[in-house]
Amino acid sequence: MTNPRTAAAVVAGKLASAASRALRRGGGTALPGLVAERVDPALVAHLGRTLGRGRIVVTGTNGKTTTSRIIASAMDADAMPYVHNREGSNLMRGMASTLLAEAGTTGGIRGARDTAGLFETDEATMPAAVAALQPRVLVFTNLFRDQLDRYGEVDTVAGLWRTALERAPRDATLVLNADDPSVAELATGWSGPVHWFGLDDPAYATDSAGAYDARWCACGGDYRYDRRYFAHVGHWRCTKCERRRPSPQTSASAVRLGLDSARLSIDGQETVTMPLTGLYNVYNALAAVAACRAFGIGDEAIRQGLAHAQPAFGRQEVVEIEGRRLRLYLAKNPAGANQVLFLLREIARERPPLKVAVLLNDRYADGQDVSWTWDVDFEVLATSAGRWWAGGDRAEDLAVRMKYAGWERPAAVEHEAGKLLDAILAGTDRGDDVFVIPTYTAMLDLREELHGRGAVAGRLE
Repeated sequence: MTNPRTAAAVVAGKLASAASRALRRGGGTALPGLVAERVDPALVAHLGRTLGRGRIVVTGTNGKTTTSRIIASAMDADAMPYVHNREGSNLMRGMASTLLAEAGTTGGIRGARDTAGLFETDEATMPAAVAALQPRVLVFTNLFRDQLDRYGEVDTVAGLWRTALERAPRDATLVLNADDPSVAELATGWSGPVHWFGLDDPAYATDSAGAYDARWCACGGDYRYDRRYFAHVGHWRCTKCERRRPSPQTSASAVRLGLDSARLSIDGQETVTMPLTGLYNVYNALAAVAACRAFGIGDEAIRQGLAHAQPAFGRQEVVEIEGRRLRLYLAKNPAGANQVLFLLREIARERPPLKVAVLLNDRYADGQDVSWTWDVDFEVLATSAGRWWAGGDRAEDLAVRMKYAGWERPAAVEHEAGKLLDAILAGTDRGDDVFVIPTYTAMLDLREELHGRGAVAGRLE
């Protein structure tokens, strides 16, 4: 029998959703849940726990949206009914909106007993989400410095994640990145099952892998690397205690990265091609494969899920406008931005100098301290970037950073997305590719402008 308070909350949320859409005040991914939670603060628990196939919760600094989409693609291939906050609204109100959208006016979700739940979760929301949803599988992609004014240092986030584990079912499976020592540390003291994933490809080991966000083990010892891929991610060991990179049950090798796709061998066996590229997306794919295995999804569905996974908005999304292709690569912290730059450097080896637009905002969802841009290795693309544009609220700060990185003078410095887009179109020819690197709200601004010009469908909240 449905809780009367939950039923009332669902009705209130649906009315808020209808009003939001009628007034064109967003996509209805947050406001309905916010309203519904005012009526029933435990709405996510009351609806989420009715999903009888179990719930997967995915978090991490980078890659949680893409990882979730790959898992969803595998669920589609498996013909598994599921509920997913696909739009990436990953606070509690976003999860509430997703669940109430699936609920009927009586407050229940039809077919809930045979339905799975897949929820991308903000790092700081993880304790509340785990307490409410009681997931079968918890996925942690990585832990990097991100929005210090919002999240605090990485140790603060790690503490929140340990709190989440205290609230998790004891038989839940942790899916952990073996190559990230900060994520691997979550297994310490965990009595339930752990499924490790990691990269086993020496071709991508490098000495210039960007800034670290983890230097010391909990014991106080230094981390040393037999193989480092990027930031603090690689084959690590502590110099003081016995901690070292665990052997992964799910691994990738023979990786080949292209402009629009990547090939990889899973566990040294079958080679799979996915329509996403970049080493960071190889890690996202590994996290997704490991999560699917832990959840009981079959190998064929996993293969099909990888082969048909589509990028989320702003994450390698390609938008065509007036004969140009805008290739969007969201970058919101040093580790993520560096991976985008390393990927573009590889792409530039087989192409003329790249046309690049970089957009920097400092709003709440971006982090209001833009000093992080000085920890991004823009220098690696200095000789590969030809004409480029600076955009966003902090476009001038960006132009100064690029001057010190050795980039040419920008073709334009524009705050408004419309003016920036006009400058890009005026400075390019039909058939050109423009590689766009925006922070989160700058990406939303640009997509809103593209939507207004008919280049993309749908609006984002």
